[in-house]
Amino acid sequence: MKNPMNSAGVLLAILAFGFFTRPVFAQDAAKVDSTHFKVEFENDQVRVLRVTAGPGEKSVMYEQPEAVVVFLTDVLVKVTFPDGTTPERAANAGQVIWNPAEKLLPENINNKPLEAILIELKVKPAAIKKN
Repeated sequence: MKNPMNSAGVLLAILAFGFFTRPVFAQDAAKVDSTHFKVEFENDQVRVLRVTAGPGEKSVMYEQPEAVVVFLTDVLVKVTFPDGTTPERAANAGQVIWNPAEKLLPENINNKPLEAILIELKVKPAAIKKN
C-alpha cells in the first residue's frame, strides 16, 4: 500500500497539476495549463484553483508556490521534477496537506479522474508574538 502524499511530493499533485508575497511565477499553472487549472477565487490574500485531470492526463512543467491542497478524490500521480526524478504519490479524498514551492510536472496515473482544490497564499502569515 502506498503512503499518503507528503509535502515534498504534492502537488501534485496536483496536484494535486499544482503561494507568500513574491512576484507571479513565469510558469503559472493557470496560465500554462488552463485545461487542468481553473482559478475559482482570487484576492490580495489568496488564490484558489480547482485542479482536474482525467485518467492518464499529464500537465506541463510549471512553478507552484507554497500552498494548501485539499483532495476531493483519491489521487495517484507521478510527479516529474526538473532533475528527472519521477516519484509516485498518493492521497485520499478529504486529505489536506501543505505543499512547498516547487517546479514540477504532474501526471494522473490513476484510472479515475483527479480533483483537488489548491489554495495559494499570497501573504506570509504574521509572526506570533510571545508575551
